[in-house]
Amino acid sequence: MQKNKMTVYYDGACPQCVRDRQNYERLAGKSDEEVCWFDITGREARLRELGIDPRKALSELHVQDAGGRIHSEIDAYILLMRRVPVLKPLAWVIGLPVIRPLLAGLYHWQVNRRLKKRGVLE
Repeated sequence: MQKNKMTVYYDGACPQCVRDRQNYERLAGKSDEEVCWFDITGREARLRELGIDPRKALSELHVQDAGGRIHSEIDAYILLMRRVPVLKPLAWVIGLPVIRPLLAGLYHWQVNRRLKKRGVLE
């Protein structure tokens, strides 16, 4: 793994997740070259090897930093956004103690709703 390389574990079977990836790539420009995108679809064994619960991988974004540490949920988004100049201020805002828990709740509500629509959650 290169010094600044990170791996983003995303749900390639989710149209919204694919659109989010494309939007990030567009905004990131050259800095996206330091991001490896890993589609988790059908890769449950590999996720377990990494210490990621495959069920959680569907409901929370996971990012592995250059040091091999796994970050999830809002922390993963902050890590990704800090790499893109136009998104850095947003990363700072969502990391604020007042904003973080509110955003985390909204994030989980939206993701669970999406997964139920797809029939992934009961």
